[in-house]
Amino acid sequence: MSRRRRSTMSEELKIELAKELGFYDTVQKEGWGGIRAKDAGNMIKRAIQMAEEAAARKG
Repeated sequence: MSRRRRSTMSEELKIELAKELGFYDTVQKEGWGGIRAKDAGNMIKRAIQMAEEAAARKG
């Protein structure tokens, strides 16, 4: 039985992060499954950092 996770991040945010981190060309050629685990981890770290910065501005 295969379970697929639903993405928490919007497609727009993922694309923005991929461009910022320099691996969007891989996403275009191979899809999200083509990125390295390290790139995925860096994408998550950056998303968390952005959320923390936004929360601090509201604070």
